[in-house]
Amino acid sequence: MLSVFKKPIALLKLEGLAVFLLALVIYWQQSFGWTLFLSTILLPDLALLGYLVNARVGATAYNFTHSKVLPSALAVVAIVTGNALFSALALIWFVHIGVDRMLGYGLKYPEGFKVTHLGTIGQMGGEPRGSYLPCGK
Repeated sequence: MLSVFKKPIALLKLEGLAVFLLALVIYWQQSFGWTLFLSTILLPDLALLGYLVNARVGATAYNFTHSKVLPSALAVVAIVTGNALFSALALIWFVHIGVDRMLGYGLKYPEGFKVTHLGTIGQMGGEPRGSYLPCGK
């Protein structure tokens, strides 16, 4: 188990699992409705429609809906206002992001859908992206 801490990609996927489980358990513990969950869990993936324009727009739209910034802001608003719907939606959003990270779907680079911060989708073991790394190494 400790060897996972020597592999950043494996650690990031494990972190995705942790986000997924934490958000799902809180959602369940709060007794939010499963109809809402099932009807909204894939909403962040509507950002994939940006790829119909081009890879840069697609990557930007995907990253906008798949970073933890917006669901965190929504969760803060939910806590401050006591809005249960916002709480449920923030948790669902975190579940979605956690599953994506756990499965290796990271934030996108504009070079293409498969090029992510977790590696190139479809490559086994999370091999480095080579020239796609921001530092060029």
